[in-house]
Amino acid sequence: MQRRTFAFAAVASLAAPWVRAQDLPSGPIRIIVGFAPGGGTDVLARTIAHKLSILWNTQVIVENKAGATGVIAAEYVAKQPGDGKVLLMAHVNSHAIAPALMQNVKYDPRQDFAPITLVGVTPNMLTCNETQQVRTVAGIVDLCRRQPGKISFGSSGTGSAQHLAFEMFRMAAKIQAVHVPYKGSSAMVTDLLGGQINYAFDTMTAATPYVKQGKVIAVAQTRLKRAKSHPDVPTMAESGFPGFDAASWYGLAGPKSMPAAMVKRMNEDINQILAQPDVADKLEQFGAEDAGGSSQKFADFIVSENTKWARVIKDAGVRADS
Repeated sequence: MQRRTFAFAAVASLAAPWVRAQDLPSGPIRIIVGFAPGGGTDVLARTIAHKLSILWNTQVIVENKAGATGVIAAEYVAKQPGDGKVLLMAHVNSHAIAPALMQNVKYDPRQDFAPITLVGVTPNMLTCNETQQVRTVAGIVDLCRRQPGKISFGSSGTGSAQHLAFEMFRMAAKIQAVHVPYKGSSAMVTDLLGGQINYAFDTMTAATPYVKQGKVIAVAQTRLKRAKSHPDVPTMAESGFPGFDAASWYGLAGPKSMPAAMVKRMNEDINQILAQPDVADKLEQFGAEDAGGSSQKFADFIVSENTKWARVIKDAGVRADS
């Protein structure tokens, strides 16, 4: 009896790696990014892809399908088989904002994907250039009230998370101000530095290099708590707007038909990667925090973000062509 028990245990031990291996796709895996190479979403996706290639001993490739603020990439992944060979670097734009803003989105972010892991949540920043004398949130509100409809705020595009952060601020402060949309952060920063716009809501990722160089002043950040990478920059909540929370975020998801065991395995492995010191340092550089956790945590987060941004879009009267 003892010999048979030992034999069974030995077979089970040998079989365990094989069983666990079945929870992963065979062959190369693609992570689809809905933005151009070099941006924050792309950089974080490539960091994770490199680590997964090592951990899974297979090729994990990042493929960029830019366009429509991430919608094109999300539509593509939603239609893929659930074999885990195609994943999406989901984003606040593709999974929370666009479905409420755009008429022709052909997927439901709550129903058509299998959320795997939240990769990080990044504050936006309210910024100005170094010549701007008014550098506090209270001062900006007062300035806008003294000059209604004349103070301009740039964003990286209509319907972007940064545009909606401005709309949240405008409604909460009860001010009249001008929104100036750009095709990306780079052109916006150029005009901010040149004085063509008064203020900007920008991603912390894009703004940080200019802040460190002293070219751009960080007035406030838009999460409820201060990012570790910018401990001296107050939050909007601390600056007179309690509950103000307008962040960008990233997470890995797959098509909805992915097996639960595969989602669980990927979640565990990605959580392991996110905890590695060099990856944690990379996330901190981007101001990305609250990474990891269960797949259910990410699913619940997507639902809450959908609800929040749909309300802001409706209340502010934002349209995709505005």
